[in-house]
Amino acid sequence: MALEKWHPLKELEHMKREMDRLWEEFFPASTRSFLGPWRRSHGEEGVAVPLVDVIDRGDEVVVKAEMPGVDKDHIDISIHENTLTIKGEIKKEKEYKEEDYYLTERTYRSYARTLNIPVKINPDKVKANLREGILEIHLPKSEDTRPKKIKVDVA
Repeated sequence: MALEKWHPLKELEHMKREMDRLWEEFFPASTRSFLGPWRRSHGEEGVAVPLVDVIDRGDEVVVKAEMPGVDKDHIDISIHENTLTIKGEIKKEKEYKEEDYYLTERTYRSYARTLNIPVKINPDKVKANLREGILEIHLPKSEDTRPKKIKVDVA
């Protein structure tokens, strides 16, 4: 038996092909466009999960969620204790018969995302805005969870 030189990139290429095969098995090309910028929710058929960033800015927590094509009137935001829930829907503009389409790839669906916020929030001062497909939610921290500066006296 002849010795064969080890090539680490060869193993990575094999792993990449295997991951591509698994991806194709779970998400065939016919359903990939439906995922768009969202992941599919586990457990709820037909509900998408928007991708988010959660940022601590000292006196507030900011949540940014990708919502391209969503009208602000179709967004529902609620907060209960330290749990933030974002729900919404992308609706069809007008109903057409199937024969009228040459191609249809856009999706019209509901979405939902629930996040646990790691600090106590003041729910009366929560604000949200939607700009260029990004929903930005400002969650002011409760007074008792904000950092407090302590003055040091020189003796």
